[in-house]
Order: sequence, then C-alpha cells, then structure tokens
Amino acid sequence: MHNLVIDIGNTNSKIAVFKSRTLVHFESQTVLDSRRIAELLEMFKVSSSTVSTVNEDQAAVIALLKAQTHYIEFSTRINPGIKNHYKTISTLGLDRWAEVIAAQRYYPGVAVFMIDAGTCITYDLLSSEAEYFGGSISLGIKMRFQALNHYTGRLPLVEWKNEEIAIPEGSDTHHAIQNGVLQGVVNEVEGFIAGQFRKDNKVIVLITGGDAPFFMNQLKGCNFANQVYHEPYLVLKGLNEVIAFEYVQKN
Repeated sequence: MHNLVIDIGNTNSKIAVFKSRTLVHFESQTVLDSRRIAELLEMFKVSSSTVSTVNEDQAAVIALLKAQTHYIEFSTRINPGIKNHYKTISTLGLDRWAEVIAAQRYYPGVAVFMIDAGTCITYDLLSSEAEYFGGSISLGIKMRFQALNHYTGRLPLVEWKNEEIAIPEGSDTHHAIQNGVLQGVVNEVEGFIAGQFRKDNKVIVLITGGDAPFFMNQLKGCNFANQVYHEPYLVLKGLNEVIAFEYVQKN
C-alpha cells in the first residue's frame, strides 16, 4: 500500500510517496502539475492521499486524488492524541500542525522543538506529555532582504541563495546587508533554541524547510548542536501519519 502526500507551500509544492513509513519517492514542483500527480498515482499504485496547502486554488489536483485514491481531507480537527491548547485552531497553519503530528508519532515521550525555515520561520514546541500550546511566526530570510529594500529609500535588494553558507563581513553596503540579515536571523534561531534548553536540556530540535541547511551549518559550534537535527521531510512525514491514523480509526 502506497500513500501520496502533498505539501503546498508559499514557494514550492513538495510531493512524497510512502510505503508504510518508508519514503520511496520525493520531488518538488514550483507549479503543481496534475498530470505529474496522475503519473505518480499510476506508477506507485497509490491507495490513499492527503494534502496540506496554504493555497485554496487546488481544486483540479484534489478532484483527481478524490477520484483515484482514498482521499483524506487534512485539517486541524484530525488529532492523534495531542493535547492542543491553541486558542484559534481554525487559523493554525496545516503545515505546522503536520509537523506537530510527526513529532508526536516519531518521538513519543520526548519534548520536540520544531523550526521550519521557509518563506516564514515558525517555531513550535510539543512537550514530552504531547501538549501543544502554539509557537512563533517570524520573517524568513528572503523576506528580510525584501523588507530592507522595500522600506528604505536607497538600500538595494540583495539576492541570497541558501547555498551561500558563510556569513560575509560587512565591508560594503551589499555585504553589510547580508551580514546584518544573516547574523540577525542566526542569533534569533540560536536564542529560541537556547530558551528551550534552559527549560529542558533534553529537548530535541528539528529544523526543516528550504533554509534549514544554512542554519544547520551555522549551529555546528553551539553547545547544543548534538541535539539539533535536520529533518527535511517533517511536514510530509506528518501527513503520512495522518493517513495511517485515519486508517486505524476506521478499521
């Protein structure tokens, strides 16, 4: 039995096929292509599917999944045993909730602090007692560069690729912007993690999202580095756990 899960974000759509808990296929698309989805459904003989999306305009893909698979409509109402104290559950991002579900299913009995470094940077904690109170939402790296350009008269828009691991010295305006944005966001992430370790030094930190490799490199020298892990498929794993949970509930 194969499951197909899709995480439609602000920038890219991530598609994964799982056999039980084993990831057997992954790809990323800038524009979600229903023809490619149909190919994957046939290729892997997919039986179940679900989608997490920030974009409501995905009717064609969802109609295809409903027609050819057992489609599970993912929402924050699906809860495999997490004590959710979030006050506005209807506005909780589905990607964040999928990450919390993944943490609960993969790390039972352990406090897990999740950092999703994408268009925005989100911080969420699931306690060792599987309690979720919410978290924080901050500007992503590229958004910070864009804001400096947009809200000033003379500062240029500085392009940055996350393959550029090192933070440059601010020896000119271009590099001063890079240094300020990158060092500032690293200090922010370090500060959030340090705050969690002051409360619980056994907490596990999972970093996901497109800019995760940059942060993993910057955090190498920290005294908590051995408890920080790169988890590139965290949302997708959570979506796959939703399918497994719904299957158990109905059988």
